Amino acid sequence: MDRHRICLLGGTGFVGRHVVGRLARDGHYLRVLTRRRERHRDLLVLPTLELVETDVHYASNLMEVLKGCDVVVNLVGILNEGRGRNATFRAVHAELPRKVAEAAQLNGVRRLIQLSALNAGPAGPSVYLRSKGEGEDAAHEAAHAGVAVTSLRPSVIFGPGDSFFNRFAGLLRLTPVLPLACPEARFAPVYVGDLAEALARSLDDRMTYGRRLELCGPQVFTLRELVTYTARCLGQRRLVIGLGDALSRLQGRVMGGLPGKPFSLDNYLSMQVDSVCHEDGLAALGITPTGVEAAVPGYLGGHARTRFYDRLRGVAGRG
Repeated sequence: MDRHRICLLGGTGFVGRHVVGRLARDGHYLRVLTRRRERHRDLLVLPTLELVETDVHYASNLMEVLKGCDVVVNLVGILNEGRGRNATFRAVHAELPRKVAEAAQLNGVRRLIQLSALNAGPAGPSVYLRSKGEGEDAAHEAAHAGVAVTSLRPSVIFGPGDSFFNRFAGLLRLTPVLPLACPEARFAPVYVGDLAEALARSLDDRMTYGRRLELCGPQVFTLRELVTYTARCLGQRRLVIGLGDALSRLQGRVMGGLPGKPFSLDNYLSMQVDSVCHEDGLAALGITPTGVEAAVPGYLGGHARTRFYDRLRGVAGRG
């Protein structure tokens, strides 16, 4: 295995931290980019990691930080748009990958890995999926300049710190009844550790050059099944009411206007196509996928255990 000098965009987020930890195990030199260096100083415990504060949306900054690197990994993504010029799907998912690809070519970087999404492409029903597809295509265009490009197309990603099971856990703790949009939408959740392993193995695997690897877990679930399972992990009995199409769309419109956008119309549109793999990218890399049941109770079950011990302390008069 070669040791690389890798520049990572999005290396401080949920997926990024797992990827950084996995690449550090192999001894790669890692240059992790962030807008706020002080917030992520804990990453500096990794001996081969350099934390660089910069705004990746400026092409001149990308040109500077890619100097001396032979690999660039772009993990940047958003689930919903925010305020500001660089907080839109187009800016983050389409324009940024193009800037990264161009900076890689100009700096002589020979390897590029782009995190995309299942169903990304021009025919995607949502802006999220169409912008992801545009950015993925822009990354692969760098192959014409001699850059070896691989894109990873995961289904919903789960693991400690995720925004999927943890988000539903937060909602379930607030209400005994949960109206659920798109209850029959289908997913094959992929474990974040498996995604990180796939990225690490693909670095020097020529069979992955030019490929768009679909990454899924071993089982397919409906959204209703995943939310019901989350409630069980929490030790809670909750009524999950599946909404029809009209009410699901309405929920997207209403909740998309709330702080944090717990659910948006664009999320609703993304769920009109099943997030299920047609090809097994993990198997192609020799990775046995981790099931939901093997990981989720470990990081959600703690909530239920905490409440159990709180009740015991209350009974003992120690509340």
